[in-house]
Amino acid sequence: MKQSIVLLGVSLLVFCTSRSQNEIKEASYKIQENDHYELLIPEENQTGVLILFGGFPDTPDVIKQEFKIIEPATDAGIAVALMKFNRKLWLMENEKNQLATIVSQMFAENDLTQENVYIGGFSSGGNISLLLGNYLVESGSDIQPEGVFIVDSPVDLLRLYKNAQRNIERNFMPSSVQESRMTVSILESAFGKPEDGIKPYEEHSPYTSKTHNIDNLKYLQNAKLRLYTEPDTVWWKENRQYEYEDMNAYFIKNLADDLTEEFGNIVEYIATKNRGYRPNGNRHPHSWSIVDVDELIQWITNE
Repeated sequence: MKQSIVLLGVSLLVFCTSRSQNEIKEASYKIQENDHYELLIPEENQTGVLILFGGFPDTPDVIKQEFKIIEPATDAGIAVALMKFNRKLWLMENEKNQLATIVSQMFAENDLTQENVYIGGFSSGGNISLLLGNYLVESGSDIQPEGVFIVDSPVDLLRLYKNAQRNIERNFMPSSVQESRMTVSILESAFGKPEDGIKPYEEHSPYTSKTHNIDNLKYLQNAKLRLYTEPDTVWWKENRQYEYEDMNAYFIKNLADDLTEEFGNIVEYIATKNRGYRPNGNRHPHSWSIVDVDELIQWITNE
């Protein structure tokens, strides 16, 4: 009987300790959510704001599952905004204005600091991050990004179209071919076929390597820029039959070179190795996980 009481006491202690730790952890930030974003705000010592855009179909829940940054960021005093804007590879002018308004209202309504504002995104979300960041500066918004980063994003829409066509012809993996067909359909519907003229692609793409066009990023000349990618040519060859020139990494490197020539050393091209894994443990270089979270937070906090 005495032993049972002792065990019960230990169990209660463990339960209460665990519950207390969870309560402390949950209390370290508050959550605000609406139709446009899920916002996690540190209770004290706010040092910056990180605005995140997920991949093409991704919701805030997917971002949280794939990118383990919430607790480290809020512990460092950084508010994290998980944007619900998705399924876009580029922004029209009205969408830039709408997003800028949403962001500005988010800061005002939640009393967020306007210091150390960073925007980042994975895959298509990286395209949105670049274009929105550029627009915020261009339009003279009260929210000015200190830095912008992308994670393996398809920054060149013209080459994305052509590579999708190549992938359809390659016909190697059904799911990949289906995605390429969707990509071609989306781009043709919006901009027509490139053989009929590439100007619509240049006007909306973050970057056009064919003409070295970075006009849609020119207002980011004073912002810190990071371009993450994992150029694992072996994985892409084995799993998709891609050549290096078919990969996002190839055009991200070209973009880094053109931006560095134009802007100088504020541009960082970060090519990782063997970091890309999905939450289920599957190897995939096209993943949020290529980003070193702790190092990214140091970059944001200027430590």
